[in-house]
Amino acid sequence: MYRILNINRNVRSIRRYRQIITVMGGYGLGQLLEYLNLGHVVALSRRMLRRPNKAAHLSAPERLRLALEELGPTFIKLGQLLSTRADIIPPAFVQELTRLQDEIPCIDFEEIKVHIEHELGVPLESRFLHVEPVAIAGASIAQVHRATLITGEDVVVKVRRPGVTEAVETDIDILMGVALLLERHMARSDIYDPVGVVREFSYTIRREMDLSREGHAIERIRDNFKGGPDLHFPQVYWEATAKGVLTTEYVDGIKVSDICAIEKAGLDRREIARRGATAFLKMVLEHGFFHGDPHPGNVLILPNNVICLLDYGMVGRLDPAVKRYLTDVLGAVIDRDVEGLAYIVAEAGDAGENVNMHALKKGLAEFIDSYFEIPLKEIVVGRMLLEFIDLVSTHRIKVHPDLTMLVKVLVVVEGMGRKLDPDFDMVGHLRPFLEKEYRQQHSPGRLLHEIEQGLEGYLTLARNLPRELKEILNKINRNKFRIDLEHRGLDRFSRELDRSANRVCLSLIIAALLIGSSIAMQTNRGPMLWGLPVFAFFGYSCAGVVGIWWMIAILRSGRL
Repeated sequence: MYRILNINRNVRSIRRYRQIITVMGGYGLGQLLEYLNLGHVVALSRRMLRRPNKAAHLSAPERLRLALEELGPTFIKLGQLLSTRADIIPPAFVQELTRLQDEIPCIDFEEIKVHIEHELGVPLESRFLHVEPVAIAGASIAQVHRATLITGEDVVVKVRRPGVTEAVETDIDILMGVALLLERHMARSDIYDPVGVVREFSYTIRREMDLSREGHAIERIRDNFKGGPDLHFPQVYWEATAKGVLTTEYVDGIKVSDICAIEKAGLDRREIARRGATAFLKMVLEHGFFHGDPHPGNVLILPNNVICLLDYGMVGRLDPAVKRYLTDVLGAVIDRDVEGLAYIVAEAGDAGENVNMHALKKGLAEFIDSYFEIPLKEIVVGRMLLEFIDLVSTHRIKVHPDLTMLVKVLVVVEGMGRKLDPDFDMVGHLRPFLEKEYRQQHSPGRLLHEIEQGLEGYLTLARNLPRELKEILNKINRNKFRIDLEHRGLDRFSRELDRSANRVCLSLIIAALLIGSSIAMQTNRGPMLWGLPVFAFFGYSCAGVVGIWWMIAILRSGRL
């Protein structure tokens, strides 16, 4: 607990920590700390954690979601990130966290106006003819207003909420302290990697708060598609954009979830589903840079079946190694190749020493068999990959975070496709991309490039080996060569041993006070109080107070 409090020595962080504990306790989530082996760390906060549960009738995932919503922007975003990490949290929690509401009341326009002028460094009138004072959308980090530029274009202005940066930084400090405690005390922390999760989260939310990065993401994805006619990307107006303000083209379209309006406008639902699937698979398997939040509210349909994506605050990236792993896994599953899939998982580099390969192969075989009788066009690829991630996570194999985000996005995209077209076949759309990627991976040019990279690595090793061996020998000669051994699992034993030793010492002190006071009682010498020797009275009092406090502490710990 003290380590958490020492992260940021100011009143705001201390109050925030107390608020977090109080809210978690109010939703009956105090036992979560015991589950994470952190009960002893928050011993001084047990009174706050035992407050009445105001949502006792709800399930644990529902109570966690409500607690995160009450704690504000940082924890809402953390919950949204965790909803993409099916590899580290149970499916019930994943499903519930996807329902996190990111809508909160909007800030008064006068405060927003001052913030816009501060960010742009110029008066509002020098960039806009008019800005609607009533926001059209409000989220935890930013809110959106319609406006008109001085050049006459209709735009939307996304404004970061004043003060949100400081609040997020305070929460990140607290979360990192909790992650360090989890890494030290939680079982299997090497698999869950709490510090890595917080680092990933802090990187993501800091980028999301820099709205100019969102503008660059729009232009990068637009450039990747090279102005194709199937998609429309909002134009970014950089003269009215800064880190805390993003101004983009106002796009008027039909939400992809409004099937009746799409049909009434005479648009082709099947063509829209085909274009959407093709665009998404291109972003993932060709470009390696994809929209990370394409829920129906962020997808508009324009005339001629053109698709427009909004809100690029969350994006995903797949480096070549992860992209190759994904395509190999999908190819093996679609071809129902059990041995190939087991080899891919084993050779991915994420399998630890304690993985039971026999059990893993058996699980993969059962996973493949569960899809063997299902026609390929009926396979829901996103759900299938979620099951795959859950399987490999059960066997303590790490999964790349961007891959888990991709699977969540794929579930959403595939769901929209099937709603637009009941005969939507994601496997059919996927197969040409897999075949193309397979040809590229085994092309002579790619193989030659990989051979050159391997040779370059060996040459680098050969150049550095003599120098590194010389350095090791020099350390040995100077008696400075040291090997550090890390004992895992002994921290808790050492802590319990210290606690037991402290209790024994406290018992001896109480016993000494009682014996000394009894001896002083028999002497009848020195100052007297109510006819009793003062020293004896003082000793009995101290022994009684310390003994009562000690018994209360033991009873509260539940380890009598």
